[in-house]
Amino acid sequence: MTQATAGVENPYLMYGAEVSLYSGKTRAYLRYKNIPYEERLSTLEVYRQIIVPNIGRRIIPVVCTPEGEYLQDTTAIIDALEPRFPQAPVYPDTPAQRLVALLLEVFGDEWLVMPAMHYRWQRKRQNLRFILGEFGGMLRPQAPDWLKPAIGMLPACVFGGMYQKYFGIGRPMHAAVERSYEGFLDEFDAHLAQHPFLLGSRPSIGDFGFIGPLYAHLYRDPAPGKLMRARAPNVARWVERMQHPEPLSGAFLTDDEIPATLLPILARMFREQGPVLRDTVRAVAQWCAEHPGAERLPRVIGSHAFQVEGSSSVRTIQPYAQWMFQRPLQHYQRLPAAERERIAPWLRQVGGQDLLDTRIDTPLAFVGYRIRRVRPGADDPADQETSGQAVIPAKTGIP
Repeated sequence: MTQATAGVENPYLMYGAEVSLYSGKTRAYLRYKNIPYEERLSTLEVYRQIIVPNIGRRIIPVVCTPEGEYLQDTTAIIDALEPRFPQAPVYPDTPAQRLVALLLEVFGDEWLVMPAMHYRWQRKRQNLRFILGEFGGMLRPQAPDWLKPAIGMLPACVFGGMYQKYFGIGRPMHAAVERSYEGFLDEFDAHLAQHPFLLGSRPSIGDFGFIGPLYAHLYRDPAPGKLMRARAPNVARWVERMQHPEPLSGAFLTDDEIPATLLPILARMFREQGPVLRDTVRAVAQWCAEHPGAERLPRVIGSHAFQVEGSSSVRTIQPYAQWMFQRPLQHYQRLPAAERERIAPWLRQVGGQDLLDTRIDTPLAFVGYRIRRVRPGADDPADQETSGQAVIPAKTGIP
């Protein structure tokens, strides 16, 4: 039981694990918002008895509300809980800061997952015993410590063998992924030398997008954790603030300010992830045109080329990424012309103008734990309230 649940008869229940990337995002949010919750380890019995019967597959994190609603996927969980706990909102209410927060959530959730997976599974000599013990302890917490690594071997082999093809970061891309991540660490560390969080003294949705990969994998795992503490100590301290925040504290910068120290990170996002997002929108439209009767989209609809630090590879096309991208895109495109003009100088400076002019002809929504297309004339997906019946499948399904 957490301190926030003291005296609470029916707290929220979070099913997750410390080793899980997206569990770290949900946990940090629940703690910051001071939401009364209890965390339940996602053991084999929990998967069989709770998660699979209610969600339909083995996936974490899952949150059960006091009313018995099951919420899955971090973005859906946050969007469902923000109206219920409105104090200290994590979405800025000013145009430029809201845009940046939404963009950086996409970057954290959908792009920083690549170095997170790379460093976890490619530093086996330093990481493997720790990871096997973590997986074994999650699945069979009552097992003796000496047996937990053996229990964790099978899921580790599955997860450790699937990510390279999924993200397109096999051996030829290893050096490029590391150069990109180290550059990001330097940029984020420089920003945090001046600001406690991305947009001031309060964490935004962008901070919560970053904390998933930066906590469970890149801070806790031995090899990348050592790298972070040595190369970017401000980032390590930010991770600690995010996981143990002062609840409901802080404020966003005044006057809709975007710190100059964030511009290198935004430029990296537009340079590396921007072409992938634009091509995902194209692929989704093409897939829907080729499958006019289909309501649900599969998790993967083909593959496409991408580049990082001058190296090229091929990765899967994931429709979920379009839904994430729709959030900042629709916010930007709905701004009054005067606001877009005010934002334009720094947007051009980071190379983001063309990407934010992307047109989405086939918008996506999530209903019944699945990604679906929005038919012409249907409600705008940006206006749909996320609830227990409109939740989102996990980004990758892997820890």
